[in-house]
Amino acid sequence: MGDEPLAIEIDSGEGATARGRVRCRLCGRPLTGAGSRRTGLGPACDAKLHPPGPDIRTRRHEVEQDTLPGV
Repeated sequence: MGDEPLAIEIDSGEGATARGRVRCRLCGRPLTGAGSRRTGLGPACDAKLHPPGPDIRTRRHEVEQDTLPGV
């Protein structure tokens, strides 16, 4: 994973800036953020492909326990 460039298609058609226009690999919209340009996915498409994990606070529940002897 050293210094290899990412494989992102750059549109070199009319109206392209000097840096090139990078488009989302999923929906084709132009990407503007540096992180989005690096990954090749817009924020909405990235959220579709990589949903956040479940929150541990929502998994907590009460457990019925027997009373301790001698209490």
